[in-house]
Amino acid sequence: MNQWLLHRSTKSVVFFLGCLPVLWLGVAAWSDQLGANPAEALVRSTGDWTLRILCVVLSITPLRVTFKISALARFRRMLGLFVYFYVVVHFLAYAWLDMGFELIDVGSDLAKRPFIFVGFACLMLLTPLAATSFSRAIKWLGGDRWQMLHRLVYVVAVLALVHFFWMRAGKNNFNEVFVYAAIVAMLLGWRIRNASK
Repeated sequence: MNQWLLHRSTKSVVFFLGCLPVLWLGVAAWSDQLGANPAEALVRSTGDWTLRILCVVLSITPLRVTFKISALARFRRMLGLFVYFYVVVHFLAYAWLDMGFELIDVGSDLAKRPFIFVGFACLMLLTPLAATSFSRAIKWLGGDRWQMLHRLVYVVAVLALVHFFWMRAGKNNFNEVFVYAAIVAMLLGWRIRNASK
């Protein structure tokens, strides 16, 4: 597995796979295949993909350590940046398709609706992580401070679940919420257990 993951083509494959959801959504929007409410479909789909890829990022270290697949680490930065890409697209889709890029209305919506505020908080917390995801940032911040900063990803994961829960509460549909909550709880539990060793 390590040998295959270290092949020079695997990063290109992972990049292509990371781009597939937004490419599919773009084609579906262009061909009017997003259903009766395409704006809602775009906003929700980009949010779903943000959470899915975030779970993949959180699973890299447990998989790498448990199964001794050290080469998985080389994909963490790229996948982390995909999380940021999709959360930005998610927010822009909301700001454009729901709010018409009216910043006053966006600010008012953030103040009135807690789940929107929590989602925006995720975007704000992910921004410094994306900005410091490069090797020079590690040297500039120092390894310990860089690691401490990037532990914010666990806060983001919890807030993303809260955002998702409140969003689904309006339609009383919690099945997917419970699935993601179980995945995140398992991954965080692994991290806490191993940190205490």
